[in-house]
Amino acid sequence: MKEKYRITGMTCSACSSFVENSVKKIEGVSHVEVNLLSQSMNVDYDETKVDQNKIINAVTSGGYGAEPDSKKGTVQKTEVKDDLKDMKQRVIYSFVFMILLMYVSMSVMFTYPVPSFLIGHENALILVLTQFLLVLPIVYLNRQYFIRGFRSLWKGHPNMDTLIAIGSGASLVYSLFVFYEMAFAYGHMDMNAMNNHFVHDLYFESAGMILTLITFGKYLEARSKRKTTDAISKLIDLSPKQAIVIKDGQEVMVPVEDLMIGDIVLVKPGQSIPSDGIVIEGDSYVDESMLTGESMPVEKHVDDKVIGATMNKQGAFKFKVTTTNENSTLSKIISLVEEASNSKAPMASLADKVSSIFVPTVMVIAVVAFIVWLLVGKTFSFALSIGIAVLVISCPCALGLATPVAIMVGTGKAAENGILIRNATGLENAHKVDHIVLDKTGTITEGKPRVSDIVSDQLTKKELLAIVTALEKTSEHPLASAFKEEGERFGVNVLQVTNFEAKTGFGITGMIEGIAYSIGNIRLMEQLGIHENAYTKRAESLAKSGKTVMYVAKETEVIGITAVFDHIKESSYHAIEELHRLGIKITMLTGDNRLSANALKDQLHLDEIIAEAMPEDKEKKIRALQAEHHFVAMVGDGINDAPALSSADVGIAIGAGSDIAIDSADVILMKSDLNDVVTTIALSNKVVRNIKQNLFWAFFYNCIGIPLAAGLLYPMFQLKLNPMFGALAMSLSSVCVVTNALRLRFFKATTIETKERKEETKMKKTVYIEGMMCAHCQSRVNEALNTIPGMTAEVDLDNKLARVELSADISDGKIKEAVEDAGYKVTGIE
Repeated sequence: MKEKYRITGMTCSACSSFVENSVKKIEGVSHVEVNLLSQSMNVDYDETKVDQNKIINAVTSGGYGAEPDSKKGTVQKTEVKDDLKDMKQRVIYSFVFMILLMYVSMSVMFTYPVPSFLIGHENALILVLTQFLLVLPIVYLNRQYFIRGFRSLWKGHPNMDTLIAIGSGASLVYSLFVFYEMAFAYGHMDMNAMNNHFVHDLYFESAGMILTLITFGKYLEARSKRKTTDAISKLIDLSPKQAIVIKDGQEVMVPVEDLMIGDIVLVKPGQSIPSDGIVIEGDSYVDESMLTGESMPVEKHVDDKVIGATMNKQGAFKFKVTTTNENSTLSKIISLVEEASNSKAPMASLADKVSSIFVPTVMVIAVVAFIVWLLVGKTFSFALSIGIAVLVISCPCALGLATPVAIMVGTGKAAENGILIRNATGLENAHKVDHIVLDKTGTITEGKPRVSDIVSDQLTKKELLAIVTALEKTSEHPLASAFKEEGERFGVNVLQVTNFEAKTGFGITGMIEGIAYSIGNIRLMEQLGIHENAYTKRAESLAKSGKTVMYVAKETEVIGITAVFDHIKESSYHAIEELHRLGIKITMLTGDNRLSANALKDQLHLDEIIAEAMPEDKEKKIRALQAEHHFVAMVGDGINDAPALSSADVGIAIGAGSDIAIDSADVILMKSDLNDVVTTIALSNKVVRNIKQNLFWAFFYNCIGIPLAAGLLYPMFQLKLNPMFGALAMSLSSVCVVTNALRLRFFKATTIETKERKEETKMKKTVYIEGMMCAHCQSRVNEALNTIPGMTAEVDLDNKLARVELSADISDGKIKEAVEDAGYKVTGIE
């Protein structure tokens, strides 16, 4: 079982490391991920061995809070705002008292107006007492550092709060000790001793400044961190709050949460669609850019699916609710983005290892530095300031934030562009990909095949189509829908099929009126004992044009062939070119015959094609490439792609594909656009570079800051770090890490070909056609022309012509051949 918990009280990577290690030790827990940024924990455990109470007790035993995360994102957003408001008030009040404290404490060093009762040696004790009274509100306002810090120390896992508590606490305790010494000296009229302490040994202002500056830094950090969750917040805000439900013929406004499956909802122009469903009345255009990143509105008609939170642009329509609010597409997307944001990237392991020993190491360094400076003859005050400076300048927080902030901003940015990252590992690994394996249907092509040719010497086209349609109506193969549609268009008789059998990777067989029929590729024919036949050359000719050819056999004789064509997506050309530019090699796997596959290879300039591939061949190819030390990504959409998606180093599922494929993938492309593969790799590069920068600066800061605070430069240059500056540096280091990660918000997605580029590669022609008499003729010519790869056509029946837009490499001969194959005559091409 996988469950998410909300953790309270974590302030640095030492905290998250302790919580993670504590839960990992529980027998039955298989995996734990603790995210410092989101204050959350994901746990995989065996329900028969572990329950919630055991997990919560393991966390609370270390002084932290834990509860199952059953709250909605909107509630968490409100809590974040409340926390920021509370922190802002603490910062303001702390600064007010700190300014007063600094004004009073510095009055002996500078000449500026101060109350007379604070001036003079005889009033020194009053001045010190005033400082003490002014620092008390600062300590009270920031008491959580002491509560959490000393509690963690007592539990045996010191954290950042411990360093702050010990550093500022030592300043306070020592200053109080000096106060008592001064009072004792004053009582014995030893003015020299009192003045010596007065000038050099008071640290009330340091304690107040340390607490105030660190709280100020934490406030800036919290504000910056809130921006890292902007993408999730925007997704949460997309969903409308109310819906218009039709009940007993009346329009009733109800909360979205109350919608039930089967409810009929009315959506007016300009309104957000409140839930997922199917259109039952009306037509419209829907803007789905909020979820998919696709800017063009999508036309919707009866029986089309609509997605909750998308925007209705024009007409009003009614739809039937098909999912509850908790299971809607938007809810699943939010869940995926949150899971990815909270997951831990492999690069975080280094920071985790360092964090587990960082705070104890810093405490040891502080004690050693304090003792060494005492041994070399420096005063207790000097040595104490060194120890305090070491404690307050070290920053385990920056180490803990280095990876998660970049991951959270990166996954959010991906979601804005219609790319869902399922886990941080997938986002980090994408930049390593050097070989991509692509499925063909639905990935490179549109996934909407159409019948282009029906050829038979024994039967009419309608008779052959009736046989094919009868067999294909039971099949679940992607090509089956093309024959079903063609059969409906021609109005063929529905024949009854018995003994139907699907032969995966080969074709289908069945009995019609007691006669055995089969449809499939050449391998199926060979399997049935059918070798040479009169249709071979015609089949090869069709295959060379990129069409998928299937033989139709009656008993042991081929009686015809059919061809289906699936248009290549416009985006596929550009995406493959961009992937090549990145130095990535591309292999296409397809069940088509080699001639059809080679036609696609030439058009798309692929590095390798594997034709006539069985489903298991995809996974074998992935394994083979990995054995050759390639880092492999698999892009697919079908159920048979799931094993390959799981085996690949990075599995990328086309969003319109099957749920099984999506569940097996690391990355989901909502737009079903190969350009988003390029965007994913580019974003991964940016995120990984950002993480490395964050880790470098976090390590570099501590490696430079701690020796400086320990007084390493004092013997040579007389340079000693004031603890107040150390506190400021500590606060700003975390802010810098978060701010650096926020630069990822300016990432720009890869765009499709520019208009100018398309105009360079496309040309327009007019084809004059003789023989078209009716709408059916128009449809046949339109079908024939639009199945030519790289061509789009619009047929004008009244003027007996077709206007085509085509690539420069398509010859007039190919256009003429396509029209004449459909049964019409080309009289001219301009």
